[in-house]
Amino acid sequence: MSKQNNVETHTFQAETKQILHLMIHSLYSNKEIFLRELISNASDALDRLRFAAIADDSIQDEGDLCIELELDEEKGLLTVRDNGIGMDRDDVIENIGTIARSGTRAFLDQLTGDAKADAHLIGQFGVGFYSSFIVADMVTVITRKAGDEVSQGVRWVSDGGGEYSLEAVEKETHGTEVILHLKADEKEFLSPWALRSLVGRYSDHIGFPIRMQETGEDDEPEWKDINKASALWTLPKGEIADEEYQSFYKYLTHDMDDALAWAHNKVEGSQTYTTLLYLPSTAPMDLMLQRDERTGLRLYVNRVFIMDAAQNLLPHYLRFMRGVVDSADLPLNVSRELLQENELSGKIRAAVIRRSLDLIGKLAKDGDEKYEPFWAQFGAVLKEGIVEDFGNRERIAPLLRFASTKGNGAKHVVDLAGYVERMPEGQDAIYYITAENHSAAAHSPHLEVFRKKGIEVLLLSDRVDEWMMAYFNEFEGTPLKSVAKGDIDLGKVGESEVGDEDKAETEETKTLEKDLLEKIQAALGDRVAEVRSSRRLTDSASCLVLGEQEMALHLQRMLEQAGQDVPESKPILELNPGHPLVTKLGSEEGGRFDDLALVLYEQALLSEGAVLEDPADFVRRVNQLLVG
Repeated sequence: MSKQNNVETHTFQAETKQILHLMIHSLYSNKEIFLRELISNASDALDRLRFAAIADDSIQDEGDLCIELELDEEKGLLTVRDNGIGMDRDDVIENIGTIARSGTRAFLDQLTGDAKADAHLIGQFGVGFYSSFIVADMVTVITRKAGDEVSQGVRWVSDGGGEYSLEAVEKETHGTEVILHLKADEKEFLSPWALRSLVGRYSDHIGFPIRMQETGEDDEPEWKDINKASALWTLPKGEIADEEYQSFYKYLTHDMDDALAWAHNKVEGSQTYTTLLYLPSTAPMDLMLQRDERTGLRLYVNRVFIMDAAQNLLPHYLRFMRGVVDSADLPLNVSRELLQENELSGKIRAAVIRRSLDLIGKLAKDGDEKYEPFWAQFGAVLKEGIVEDFGNRERIAPLLRFASTKGNGAKHVVDLAGYVERMPEGQDAIYYITAENHSAAAHSPHLEVFRKKGIEVLLLSDRVDEWMMAYFNEFEGTPLKSVAKGDIDLGKVGESEVGDEDKAETEETKTLEKDLLEKIQAALGDRVAEVRSSRRLTDSASCLVLGEQEMALHLQRMLEQAGQDVPESKPILELNPGHPLVTKLGSEEGGRFDDLALVLYEQALLSEGAVLEDPADFVRRVNQLLVG
């Protein structure tokens, strides 16, 4: 006989007091969030009243709907009051007496169609109210539901320890007031200035007035609005003047300068969200150090501020962007302090990237006069996108600008499309050089043959350039090639730029004898991987060349100084067969031969911006050669 197992089903047992303790002390990382949560709940109650008044004639929308903050410093009380939908006894038990039961969530689930799209409701999890216990050792809720004929409300009281009391009380008006008995060490929240600051940070754009009592002209207290009660980004674009956009930018960023440009978009459909993106005109001093501190994009959920570092929505290379994203559908963690990854957040991120690049692209099309100031401030950061965002590389590449041998100094920059248009017949690559600074790039000996043939070379001197070019191999089908790496054979490219005398010299290209090259290699030892004749040099005696995939010498030095491990690599020493010093080398012997070989190598190092290991020994060798 087979033995049959009995399967039993049990319900998880929850220790309510412990769950409440965890929610109060572990859910929120910032205690000031409590005010945002209570104001959000009040805003929801006001919204629900407006919807209820449409469907039920017995419920009156009084019109002057608002949220009040009242302080009692003597008693240590902070009250958050609204004249919204309110609650009856059953609602209080269900929504406050039941942890994680959200009345807003239940109400939202009942809405359909346009009503759901128009409901600016914030609360989703039903736990925001309990953040009150972070700063209060006792919380009292007095509420009365709109539409009740009798003037009877409900008082709910708890110390957050797992129990609460409930009783009927007289209340003349509908709505809810939450009274916080602040802890002794939380009296900072009884400061009018502190409350104004928190409202300005988290709830400035709530769609209802938030009021607080202040002393008036006759020394009598009067209620004054302390929030804007409007959100610029929610208005139709046609109703917003440029001055208003600029004013909001300065309010948002505390920047004294105007924004260069902005883009305002609203997406409606299965998901609804709004983006308002700005291009600043000036970069902060620490922009290159802010890769993990992106504070430019503020995230709102139904106009309630959630975070000002929406990293999930803004990639590293666009960290200079400023603006607002507002959505009702974004997935947040329970404390609403972190954004979770899902399909919608991915779509919004893609939209933010696309619109940011479109905005930059539009600025570029407006001409160099507008674009070059932007590039000077943010170009080095935008270059990071070539590596980090392969999917948008073709959109980013046309936005890049580089100094060039055809330009006039480091500030004059060219684009890749213009470079390709200027390429002479027979040139099949975009040539560039990376260096520690613009001067080192512009005066590099690697450029000599290119200058002689009239071939343009891009001069890259930002720290990010060498890293970027390791991943940036072609532009619209044209390969990019470093003039300081690998072998260079320009063939007949640029011959029209060369005079008859130089052309004859080019056709009779000299090469050094194999025995001499081997002798120089022996003198230099393991300092170099190879010594060979150069087709790059026309004026200089020597230069160092790297393999196609090797890291530039200046980047190797920078990483070593930062304590990073650098893969071991040895450069190739190229010598100019027509230079007098190289010619002289063939007639030297013994110690003078070794000294001259070392001087040629060290000169090549110096031209790369390197610091010699033993400068004094270099000086001794040069002096010895000069007198001998």
